[in-house]
Amino acid sequence: MRLKAHQEQFIRAAFDAIGEVVSRQEIINLCEDEGLDYPHWLTSNPKYRHSTRAHYVLPMDRLDDAPATKTKKTKTAVVNADPGPGSAPVVASPAAPAPVSSSPATDTTMEFNGGKSLVPDKMKAYVAWGHHDFIGKIVDSGRFYPIYITGLSGNGKTTSVEQVCAEKNREFFRVNINVETDEDDLLGGFRLIDGNTVFQYGPVAEAMRRGAVLLLDEVDLGTTKIMCLQSVLEGKGVYLKKINRWVHPAEGFQVFLTGNTKGQGNGDHDDKFVGTNVLNEAFLDRIPVMLDQDYPPATVEKKILGKVVKESCGSVDSDAKGFIDNLAKWAEIVRHTFDEGAIEDVITTRRLVQIVQGYCILGDRVESIKNCLTRFDASVQDSFLSLYDKIDADVNTSATASASDSADSVSTATVPDDAVMALTVSFAERNSVKTHGAEWNPIEKRWFFQRSTWDNLSVETRALITANYSPTWADLDTQTRKMTDIKAYVAQPNPVTV
Repeated sequence: MRLKAHQEQFIRAAFDAIGEVVSRQEIINLCEDEGLDYPHWLTSNPKYRHSTRAHYVLPMDRLDDAPATKTKKTKTAVVNADPGPGSAPVVASPAAPAPVSSSPATDTTMEFNGGKSLVPDKMKAYVAWGHHDFIGKIVDSGRFYPIYITGLSGNGKTTSVEQVCAEKNREFFRVNINVETDEDDLLGGFRLIDGNTVFQYGPVAEAMRRGAVLLLDEVDLGTTKIMCLQSVLEGKGVYLKKINRWVHPAEGFQVFLTGNTKGQGNGDHDDKFVGTNVLNEAFLDRIPVMLDQDYPPATVEKKILGKVVKESCGSVDSDAKGFIDNLAKWAEIVRHTFDEGAIEDVITTRRLVQIVQGYCILGDRVESIKNCLTRFDASVQDSFLSLYDKIDADVNTSATASASDSADSVSTATVPDDAVMALTVSFAERNSVKTHGAEWNPIEKRWFFQRSTWDNLSVETRALITANYSPTWADLDTQTRKMTDIKAYVAQPNPVTV
């Protein structure tokens, strides 16, 4: 295949400046010095790799007028010269401006990460879903096109970007933003190392220089201090004022951002994402696409949990499969009720993964769930466990289905049409039932549902109300507003099958 113009230009420039064998360090320096595009076509092709790590052989035979081979040139770096990714310029004392030398054979690319690759490992339990393919197309394109992914916690926003990079063999920089993050953290600053004052590039500048994928995680926790990234989000590079140098993005550089909000405040979840901020409109306007990510559908979640169990337990037996099915159904009901505003807590995909990991250690369904619910208040733990009991009993023993035949309960067929469903609800939780049509009885100081309202609630909502608020059928005297429980009947979330 004939070389493209930019490929031939790079080969000739690299051969003239360095020689036939070039290191990744030298490639980056050359691209910055000459304004060339980073040659991913060279570094990602196995046939061009040299026996020395992070070194590559130029395909001289593909040139029409290939020059004779020559040995590699050696250079001495001077103070304030840009040594490329993984290294930093040394600011010498004015009284002793001695140059800092470096060997061309030194693999500073790998030294930057302690000798480890910056390409993330592939997760055995990862399942591609949602925006995975779209993110992959952006990364493959080589075009700069920032993407903001938003959604509730624990639904795989960060993991999706990370695993696309693992799949595409792309270097990945993840930077977690918080209220203290500033220009020094992101772009770089001076550090005292071995008695020398050294400027170290920050992760954003380093990712730009390497043509890597940069993830600004939890970006909505940032303040106006992250406005230093304006030019970065435009794909134009950034000026480092502290060392009077421009850093230009190498070919392939891409930015992704994640947040639990859209950078415009908490919205419906004021008490959930404490510390999130309203981001500057000019900052947000530089991001072309904002993707909303929900929790995975039950079918995908079952695949994820199945892979986690296989990785943690070694295999997926019938008991584990039943447990996975129950967990997916349980989480689906909880999230549906959360979306309706009936409860204030939710079961995340991350939480389900933690539960099955615990199951592989303990071998006990209920114990693994209880351990992973301890972060919630006691009342929330009890309601979540109560709901799970109903689901697990229905799937395995159908015990709930026979509850209406017991001596302590009453079939809904025997309940008068004008009966009401009385609830035990605290003042703080009143909105959880009020939003679904519950009414307040000031004489009894109890919330209740008219029977028609109760019957029209969704199965999921009735199940959560049953688990949380101990509903009982009661006679309501329309004159005195007195309520009398009907044989202490405990409501079932009909139909039983959830």
